[in-house]
Amino acid sequence: MKLASSELILNPDGSIYHLNLHPEQVAPIIITVGDPDRVPRVSRYFDKVEHRVQKREFVTHTGWLGKRRLSVVSTGIGADNVDIVMNEMDALFNIDLVTRQVRNPPRQLTFVRIGTSGGIQPDIGADDLLVSSAAFGLDGLLRFYDFPELWENEWVDAFHKAMEVSGEWPSLPYFAHADQGFVQACTKNFVRGITATNSGFYGPQGRQLRAGISRPGLIGALQQFEFRGKQITNLEMETAAIYGLAQLLGHRAISFNAILANRANGTFSVDPHKTEQHLIEQVLENILTFN
Repeated sequence: MKLASSELILNPDGSIYHLNLHPEQVAPIIITVGDPDRVPRVSRYFDKVEHRVQKREFVTHTGWLGKRRLSVVSTGIGADNVDIVMNEMDALFNIDLVTRQVRNPPRQLTFVRIGTSGGIQPDIGADDLLVSSAAFGLDGLLRFYDFPELWENEWVDAFHKAMEVSGEWPSLPYFAHADQGFVQACTKNFVRGITATNSGFYGPQGRQLRAGISRPGLIGALQQFEFRGKQITNLEMETAAIYGLAQLLGHRAISFNAILANRANGTFSVDPHKTEQHLIEQVLENILTFN
């Protein structure tokens, strides 16, 4: 089926709409970062940079690290931007932009998130590095897709019950996994955790400045949730969306987090830039070992 111009939107030069990219400008291993300024902080480690493209908050650098061709792209903040980046990256590989036909069989991509996060358990300190083995999506994004396996499972059932008992039901969640082979390979310098992805930074994560919030006990309820001996370890705004879309589209994904704040202890990193840079170096070292 040929995709309509209103569904697969291209720029006048034939590049994909938001990212402004052509297929030859991206690699099948895609590092995602939120902050556009973090893109050159990653690509400076590349042995060679072939392409530098920017449109809006979406900055993409593609090049080589050893024998691996990589792209690093900034998503901006939030699951809505992840929706744009992952669908358009998938389209660059799996849709012919000239004929507008879906390619078959599809090509599997690898998405690697390098992000920041806040820990909610007291034993996960500021400046720790965490790899998310799975994530609860409280953002609602994947509910707009036809993939009920993400919200019809034992993890979501247990979460429903815990939130209903606590009276802190925030939204209709989903639960998505990382590529477990990648997680198992990342044993050095990383804490393993389960991430909760929220639709905002303030009210949705239980922060109150001037505006009142409807769920003041949300953080406490998330801290207390436990299933199969595992707890939610940290809060951020992208991981579950990346994992859910990766599962839906048949890609592999893993998310790494620099823990900058600890909500349980009320602490914040004294040098977040240094912690972020340390995370970048550790992730690039691990990427070289991925199969």
